[in-house]
Amino acid sequence: MIKFSFMWRFVQDQLLGMQWLNHWIGKGLTLLGLDIDSRLGGSIHFFLYDGLKITILLCLLIFCISYLQSYFPPERSKRILGRFHGIGANILSALLGTVTPFCSCSSIPLFIGFTSAGLPLGVTFSFLISSPMVDLGSLVLLMSVFGAKVALAYVFVGLFIAVMGGTMIEKLHMEKEVEDFVRKARNVEINSVVFTVKERIRYAKEQVKETFIKVFPYILIGVGIGAAIHNWVPEDWIEMILGRRNVLGVILATLVGVPMYADIFGTIPVAEALLAKGAELGTVLAWMMAVTTLSLPSLIMLKKAVKPKLLAVFIAVCTVGIILVGYLFNIFSGWLI
Repeated sequence: MIKFSFMWRFVQDQLLGMQWLNHWIGKGLTLLGLDIDSRLGGSIHFFLYDGLKITILLCLLIFCISYLQSYFPPERSKRILGRFHGIGANILSALLGTVTPFCSCSSIPLFIGFTSAGLPLGVTFSFLISSPMVDLGSLVLLMSVFGAKVALAYVFVGLFIAVMGGTMIEKLHMEKEVEDFVRKARNVEINSVVFTVKERIRYAKEQVKETFIKVFPYILIGVGIGAAIHNWVPEDWIEMILGRRNVLGVILATLVGVPMYADIFGTIPVAEALLAKGAELGTVLAWMMAVTTLSLPSLIMLKKAVKPKLLAVFIAVCTVGIILVGYLFNIFSGWLI
């Protein structure tokens, strides 16, 4: 047991957390004459370490996940989902969302394709919620920053929100609230590609390049904001707004997160800095979920496919679910951290 604990700590700290990278960046900056304990030095240290760590993990994760994703093209996913019914279909749809696109805007075209192909509305919404909120990459990155308990709990509640949200929308029978061009396109087939091993590797490399170009600006912005919070924002401010002093912190964090746009890779360094400054765990995770699931650009795209009533229900279900999960995490944060 002790040996396993030691091995896991090594994986957590050195492989995922890359503490070795943190150490050598600190040494390098010190040799250059920079005091890493000062505000400026600490900000530069945080920016370089978190930026490099997330970039390295991002590229490795995108390659692995994209290779896995090549086994689940849209047409095959549609056929798999079509074999299941009821809540089982919602669960499978949410799980499939974990191996598909990395942001909400990328998942909406797939949502439209699944809906056009005749899959139940609740099932497609379970996919739409799960895809940006919970993916295999977020699991590993969250483990690198917050530890295994928090990462696994985040993924579990994210899948729970996706399943319950899709189930509730299914029960409301809102099929007529989907725009006609989506609802009537029943005979549209989603293209499916059969890959060889070499083609899967080539596809994974292409996905690394495309996703990195799209995501990297948000990583830089997120790491920059995180560095500023970590070294320049007074701890009392964070505790007052997002800490235990403010019982409405979860609601505030959720509402602030909705109009923002970023993927989970860009939110993690900000969340890391907020947590270190005294923000509550559930409050920080609620903000992350709101940013990745309910970003304003994705809602604008979704509005083209669904009518206002269904869009409002989707926003309400996700918002309430995220807020409840945020408070739940705050209650059990002592056990998770």
